[in-house]
Amino acid sequence: MTKPTYENLPPANASGAQPSEGQTRISIYSDGSSIGNPGYGGYGVVILRLDASGEVIKRREISGPADEITTNIRMEMTAVCVAIESLGSVTDEPITAHCDANLIPNAMNLWLPNWKARGWRKGDGKPVENPDLWERLERAAKGRNITWAWVRGHNGSEHNERADRLAYRAARKAEAKATEGR
Repeated sequence: MTKPTYENLPPANASGAQPSEGQTRISIYSDGSSIGNPGYGGYGVVILRLDASGEVIKRREISGPADEITTNIRMEMTAVCVAIESLGSVTDEPITAHCDANLIPNAMNLWLPNWKARGWRKGDGKPVENPDLWERLERAAKGRNITWAWVRGHNGSEHNERADRLAYRAARKAEAKATEGR
């Protein structure tokens, strides 16, 4: 059996993420940052609404600092949760969530059902880390037409690079807030 690759993974929602003729679609680029790991954290998101030809018709950026010491992967997961939650009510508009932490597309495309069936345990019997955020992400994605995609980080993807800068800046804000008054 060949190992699935990102190029041949089906969307998490089996209805597919191809827009109908004339339909808009959404692309999300999310990233997390932790200064130290664990350390002060932040997340960044770029959300694009695209017309049927792929032209950007609306762009929104969201970022925020963590309230406590955290890890990079928690910030990565928080970023994509915040992005999807910010979209409001569920529609049939196709969404592609681009993550540079390949754990997220792998989990959402392949692993999540098995983790849950095993009581939040991985195949090796070890506990899944961050089940609270996996449950939050699953709730946010419920009923949506989402394709989970990996994008190589720090490789020139304009929107991923912007999400990275937003996340880093938010982590620095968390650090400054925590260290002021010391």
